[in-house]
Amino acid sequence: MGKLLIVRPRRWLTTLAIVAVGLALTAELHAQFRQRGPGGGRGFGNVRKATPEDFDGTFQFCRVAFASDPRGDGGGWSADFPRADINLSIRLSELTKTRVGRDSVGEPTHLLIQLTDPELFDCPFIMMTEVGAASFRPDEAANLRAYLEKGGFLWVDDFWGPYAWDNWVSNISKVLPPGEYPIRDLPVDHPIRKTLFEYAALPQIPSISFWRRSGGETSERYELSLEPHLRGIADAHGRLMVVMTHNTDISDAWEREGEDPQFFFSFSPQGYAVGLDVVLYGMTH
Repeated sequence: MGKLLIVRPRRWLTTLAIVAVGLALTAELHAQFRQRGPGGGRGFGNVRKATPEDFDGTFQFCRVAFASDPRGDGGGWSADFPRADINLSIRLSELTKTRVGRDSVGEPTHLLIQLTDPELFDCPFIMMTEVGAASFRPDEAANLRAYLEKGGFLWVDDFWGPYAWDNWVSNISKVLPPGEYPIRDLPVDHPIRKTLFEYAALPQIPSISFWRRSGGETSERYELSLEPHLRGIADAHGRLMVVMTHNTDISDAWEREGEDPQFFFSFSPQGYAVGLDVVLYGMTH
């Protein structure tokens, strides 16, 4: 796993360690929110979709629910949901001056949308996870392209190996044709790597279940996913529209931070450094 160099601020690890104690999930809450739509498809289970009233000028973590192709490699849109969304929002409110939306009990709000929803255009930042099985219809691809070209920003995370990568490329190519919008590796001196924290190598973060099961391995597809990649798609003016973290599960470092102290100290500080840099960059460029 690549070494993380955190240049500033220097006291954030202590802050994370103190707060992490209070973030362990109960089994009931975990079961309630990790429901997926039928067959990994376009449904939301019992989870409410975003409405226009949800957008009040504060930061809202917008997660996209998408259809999964059973021939792909990925568990579906709800991977790491909702705790990753909530925990990253907490860190964003603690470590920056960003106003984060909160519900009636003070927990950060987190919104679910589909690519054809008009509410998509109210989100300056959207995220998808396990996109190795994503499947976009033509109308979804067209709406996502309009969103990105109007200034939107998409981050995709938690997909592993060449098979998942090829499936993702085939779907994002429906949105942004590669001849016009090529995918490129983001260099070590790219500003997205030092928006708030500075790091050179993208950390390889496994899911906590794989990490435990494998005895501490980080490459979930073993020799097929040894190197994590930070890649992007930019518009004609160089503005990043899409960021892809491949062969790593950055968001599991947020979701599972309260479950295992060793996992937390091994991966969560690095995962939050990447996450906050990507979100802040996406909302300010």
